[in-house]
Amino acid sequence: MDLGAFSISLAVKDLQVSKEFYLKLGFEQFAGSEDAHYLILKNGEHLIGLFEGMFENNILTFNPGWDQNAGSVEPFTDVREIQKQLISRGIKIDVPIEDSVAVDNVSNEGPANFVITDPDGNQILIDQHR
Repeated sequence: MDLGAFSISLAVKDLQVSKEFYLKLGFEQFAGSEDAHYLILKNGEHLIGLFEGMFENNILTFNPGWDQNAGSVEPFTDVREIQKQLISRGIKIDVPIEDSVAVDNVSNEGPANFVITDPDGNQILIDQHR
């Protein structure tokens, strides 16, 4: 199962202060906007999302169907299939894909996401944008 591009989503207190810090580490703005209260920064293949006021804790994020440049990857494992496989492996889905039909019907396509939590309480977002 290919989970796609990986990034860490950081819950930040002050977007501008965090942006300036990561720019000093050699990151460059890749996506997002300060008006929308989030920025995606990139350093080589490393992606960090800075999110002000959107969630409480940091989140590990995977994007099926994307490479580290947000470019499309073919073929890829659809997020619904990933959810189905994880359920079959005994992993609890904390926030399932909203369309309950999608769990059994992997022919559904398009954007969707779900959340799981690792044994140490770290949230993992599987977030497909295409």
